[in-house]
Amino acid sequence: MNKSSDTEPRTVQEYIDETPVWPDGTPAPSTPMTAMQWRIWTLASAGKFFEGLVVFMTSVALPLIVREFGLDAMAKGAVSAMPLVGILVGATVLGGMADKFGRKAMFIVEMILFSLCLLLLVFSPDYFLLLVALFGVGLALGCDYPTAHLVISESIPSRCRGRLVLGAFGFQALGALAGTAIGYLVLANVQELAAWRWMYATIVIPAVAVVLARFSITDSAHWLAAKGRIRDAENEVRRLLHRKPPYPSAIRLARPKNDGGDDKKRTGPSALLSPRYRRATILAAVPWFLQDLGTYGIGIFTPTILASVMGAKAQHARNLADVIHNDMGAAKGAAFIDVLLLVGIVAAVLLADRVGRIKLQVFGFVGCAAGLFLATLSLDGSGASSTALLFCGFMIFSFMTNLGPNAMTYLIAGEVFPTAIRGLGAGLAASAAKLGAAATAFLFPILLADLGTRTILYILVGTSLLGAVVTWLNRIETTGIDLDKIDYD
Repeated sequence: MNKSSDTEPRTVQEYIDETPVWPDGTPAPSTPMTAMQWRIWTLASAGKFFEGLVVFMTSVALPLIVREFGLDAMAKGAVSAMPLVGILVGATVLGGMADKFGRKAMFIVEMILFSLCLLLLVFSPDYFLLLVALFGVGLALGCDYPTAHLVISESIPSRCRGRLVLGAFGFQALGALAGTAIGYLVLANVQELAAWRWMYATIVIPAVAVVLARFSITDSAHWLAAKGRIRDAENEVRRLLHRKPPYPSAIRLARPKNDGGDDKKRTGPSALLSPRYRRATILAAVPWFLQDLGTYGIGIFTPTILASVMGAKAQHARNLADVIHNDMGAAKGAAFIDVLLLVGIVAAVLLADRVGRIKLQVFGFVGCAAGLFLATLSLDGSGASSTALLFCGFMIFSFMTNLGPNAMTYLIAGEVFPTAIRGLGAGLAASAAKLGAAATAFLFPILLADLGTRTILYILVGTSLLGAVVTWLNRIETTGIDLDKIDYD
């Protein structure tokens, strides 16, 4: 390949997006990903995998935790909600620190925190430390929401940003499937209350391995340049784009237009609610809040709902054997539905850069409403027909949520803000989402008993339709947009 002869300063993204040229002047058909870019993508994907693993494994572990610690409905709800509360806090507080201390620093810190809290979870001697451990795990996963997105999106070509960010996000669905599968296998082989501890113990060694690997990646040159550290940014671009033969041969970065004093107008939480960014903040936060009401409310308690409708459980668990039998049956049903999460994210990966974020999000919200409405119809029947309707409704919901809002809200939140506040903006959006998810998880057992399944499902139908409306009214299409060009001047 020819060496780049352009000595004019360029932005970080222009270097990343540059298409190599062959010696005869013919441009390569695409911009090849480097080994470093793939390493960053893989390590970011691991964080999403762990999130799906922990959150959905908790749904399988929950009956055993309830029995071991003798929890009532309120305490049970707290166990389910605590990781989500941690995510809520971690996404903004720790994720926002990625704008101050750098993407790489927080990318490493979050995984160290995750590993330590997993160990505490495995050896928790009482209910209080159990909640502390779950909260700490949530803090780490919350930080991962903005940082994982940013380390990927700020290091890859614009043309494939959507599918690669969503490809990493899809590991959340793989984690969900693995979480239910591991839970089932542990229950099948460890017939005791401590089985839930063994479930979480399986994650510790992989998490430590990811911690060590994350030290080897480059930091975001976008962030370094925005901080005025141009020479450091140039060095990181060289490492990021290292190829054989070398291309580009020289890196000379332009100073960002908004570097210096003008940055003060663009940073801090107040900037997100300013007229300049208010529409972006609404688009990033409100639909994500609405979709998490359904995704986590249904996802966490899918095993419980399925077990109660399928009729394959002992209605009153008399002993540990009954608890494990019920839990294994519910885990199998949940794992079957989790497959649709994976199918949905695959469809989102294929379509995000073609159809566009906004269209997929609106279509997905409407599809979620349709699936949940179908699930309510199962409550009017009984036997095989009722079970079939319930499965069909949940399967449609699972597919449509990952095709649309569950995937697109994550993608959009990391794209609609400029570099100086991108971590804070994406973190605030994730926190808003988990506020809805945590409230749903905490109140779901109580509301399910007071209002009944039908009313809960109708409410979620309404929130899904509202999500479609809010998305359309505040639409900002970010497909293929250069991240260095995102601003509203």
